[in-house]
Amino acid sequence: MAMIDVNGTTLRYEDEGPRDAHAVVMSPSMFFDVRMFRHQAEALGDRYRVVRYDHRGQGESARDVRENLDMDTLSEDAAALMEALDLGRVTFVGNSMGGFVGLRLAARRPDLLVSAVLMGTSADVEEQADDMDALVDVLAEQGIEPVLDGVLQFMMGDTTLTDPSRADVLAEVTALLRSRTPEYADAAWHIAHRKPVLDELGGIAVPVVVVAGTEDHTYPPPKSQQIVDLTPGATLVTMERTGHVHALENPVEVTELLERHLASLDTAVPS
Repeated sequence: MAMIDVNGTTLRYEDEGPRDAHAVVMSPSMFFDVRMFRHQAEALGDRYRVVRYDHRGQGESARDVRENLDMDTLSEDAAALMEALDLGRVTFVGNSMGGFVGLRLAARRPDLLVSAVLMGTSADVEEQADDMDALVDVLAEQGIEPVLDGVLQFMMGDTTLTDPSRADVLAEVTALLRSRTPEYADAAWHIAHRKPVLDELGGIAVPVVVVAGTEDHTYPPPKSQQIVDLTPGATLVTMERTGHVHALENPVEVTELLERHLASLDTAVPS
């Protein structure tokens, strides 16, 4: 585990693979950490420099007050991390909250990005804000257990919730969520109250792949289509039997998607 001081905080990160290779930065969903993309890091780390990190206020990164956990600040953290590690222009991979960050970076910091692959995310306001606020209140006062089932419904697709072949994934995510303390409510509050970036999408000039899960209860496929419709040159990939946590629920297909995308880039390192 490595730690780095950037943008007024301390971030935990993992930096693997050849240092002179094209860098792939992986940004997790709310509640998750660097482990979210471990399957993809293992598959790509022989040819690409893979950097995974924990958001400010989550995982092993430094805690902070609620007002410093907004999406703009998290995006500035990611940019500062990339600059501090001297990664050059990267492919940014983000899920949900990581996708919020990726959209902002693609629109605002094209100097840092070659491309972006964004899964289970939205550029719009939070349509489930009332439900999120209720969850945040309970989480802050009573911890995760009273809302655990609800969070699992947000996160997991129907297949993962019911198919015995994915019982290990469900167990892993359940255990991770049970480890999350009431302070996570501060980060979750910003999901409900984030500002939309729909009006910034038209200015994105880097290739963007938007990935939708057919069983995503949080940001269903129309949210991904909305991003694609407003982003020049963006492409949509739909994954069947996949909920909100693509990299864990459908790790093989996510890895194959990243392999294909990276191979299509001029900066990709040939195998």
